[in-house]
Amino acid sequence: MSKRIYAGLLALATMGNAQQPAKAPTLGATNVAVNAAMAAPTTAPSWADEFDGTAVDQKKWRFDTAFNKTGWFNNEKQYYAKDRPENTRLADGRLVIEARREALSTMPDWGGQGYSSAKLVATKPTRYGFYEIRAKLPCARGAWPAIWMLPQSGKWPEMGEIDIMEMVGHDANVIHATLHTGLFNHVKGTQRGAQRTIPTACTEFHRYQMDWTADSITIGVDDRAYMRVRNDQAGGHGAWPFDKPFNLILNLAIGGDWGGAKGIDDTALPQRIEVDYVRLWDSA
Repeated sequence: MSKRIYAGLLALATMGNAQQPAKAPTLGATNVAVNAAMAAPTTAPSWADEFDGTAVDQKKWRFDTAFNKTGWFNNEKQYYAKDRPENTRLADGRLVIEARREALSTMPDWGGQGYSSAKLVATKPTRYGFYEIRAKLPCARGAWPAIWMLPQSGKWPEMGEIDIMEMVGHDANVIHATLHTGLFNHVKGTQRGAQRTIPTACTEFHRYQMDWTADSITIGVDDRAYMRVRNDQAGGHGAWPFDKPFNLILNLAIGGDWGGAKGIDDTALPQRIEVDYVRLWDSA
């Protein structure tokens, strides 16, 4: 996820020794907007999860629980459960990640959180290609769903971050796409991103898409691009760290500096993000 404040010591992140600081209560940037057609390839994807089984395929996904005890980034309020059906399950051919108002105090790594949810990380790092994730989002105040990517190691923001889709419930139906690098991030006021309003983001499934090449990253929804960043800036890795494999992440946070900027509506919980499929047409 994006919008992080670099505030001294960096915490160990979701991927090995990847490191990232906390988020700021800011929205995504709007400085690289486009309006252009984009469409998934018509061939079979090179990697996919259609979520047609009875349980999460742990050869394809792992549960990230690393910071339950110490607390997650950005002052988020959730405990990320591992392989717990109340928080992660397959139903009707879809992945369900559900956030609930509950304190899992019997868990050995519980850190005092009053909410439970889940965070899945793809086990296979991937790079250039066309990505499509069909999902329906939660819109309750305090919900913070995300589809995003991080590399396996490095310090934020130099390591790079790709936010394919972020939304905060207090600004429901506004979808954000953002890139973060050492030279282009919100701490410097130079982050690159765009946003689009999808009036039915929380009531219907939409296809969140990314076309990642050596020369550009284009992000859109339902075959229409709304953000494009080109690899045309000076600065080397500081401007473009997107030349190595990243891992795809699906999660639903609760609260936090951005997601909880206007509080949490406990009466609206449980809330869920539902994912119909994840597909990748690899071009690397």
